[in-house]
Amino acid sequence: MERSKKVQIGLLSLLALLLLANLFGGGFKNWFKSENARIRESAAASSALTTSGGLSAANGTSGNIPGTNLNSTVSNQPTTTIEYENPKYNFGVVDEGEVVTHVYKFKNTGKEPLIISNAKGSCGCTVPTWPKEPIPPGGSGELKVEFNSKGKPGPQSKRVTVTANTTPTETFLEIAGEVRGKEQPAAKKPN
Repeated sequence: MERSKKVQIGLLSLLALLLLANLFGGGFKNWFKSENARIRESAAASSALTTSGGLSAANGTSGNIPGTNLNSTVSNQPTTTIEYENPKYNFGVVDEGEVVTHVYKFKNTGKEPLIISNAKGSCGCTVPTWPKEPIPPGGSGELKVEFNSKGKPGPQSKRVTVTANTTPTETFLEIAGEVRGKEQPAAKKPN
């Protein structure tokens, strides 16, 4: 047990050193560079962020930590417009536990490639899937949303927030309907 504690303390110390090196020197490799080399690299990185808007051209994602707000980096991109075929979908009545899937069709109605950086449901029961590649001007795409009705009896209205290089940067989709609880009679399926 004593050896295990020493190993843990050693690993924590190493982690702390790495964190400090990253905060104050950009990592260990910068400790061995001259001040002029660090200044040149910093200027080049700043220039790259300015010209690319902070986004990687390959995948349209930020180099930031996952889960951070991308609105500021997306807003630096050339903007375009998005038009949904129908931003609202009513799934009618389903039995509790069913998973409702709907595909929202959209078109890039602007003059720049459309890059969707994120789509997020208003709760964990609503999961969107969106195209990761840029949609060219005039091009179309599909955004799939799955709503899991498990534990959600009653009227439902869920919102999906789509973040892209559009004006405004956020647009909204809605999926709504009625979930019949387990103690209620089963919903009739359409013929």
